[in-house]
Amino acid sequence: IIDIRRNNKSQLAGFTKEIDLKFFLKKIAKIKYIYLNSFAPEELLLKNYRSKKFNWIQFEEKYLDQIKNYGEWEDFDIDILQDGCLLCSESLPSKCHRRLFAEFLFSKFKDKSIQIVHL
Repeated sequence: IIDIRRNNKSQLAGFTKEIDLKFFLKKIAKIKYIYLNSFAPEELLLKNYRSKKFNWIQFEEKYLDQIKNYGEWEDFDIDILQDGCLLCSESLPSKCHRRLFAEFLFSKFKDKSIQIVHL
């Protein structure tokens, strides 16, 4: 599980708080938990979208600019996605930054056999 949520420690995360999720994934299913907050939307970006200061299309543009400009994706170990799953807090991929991040990686690592499946 590759967690790319901005807020993974708050009470709102419930049983998916980082410390609990890491423990249960390992204990129950021997699944490794990785937290990569550098690919989570910036706090201000989330706040502005949630308060409707801009729409989803604007959020997409700003989020993609964020990950392109940080440049950390260039050092991203694409192999961790082998049998991996991106985690965020949205239930559907239509308005979710994990979809945007997955599609971004897909476009940047075309030489790898990446398959995106939305659960």
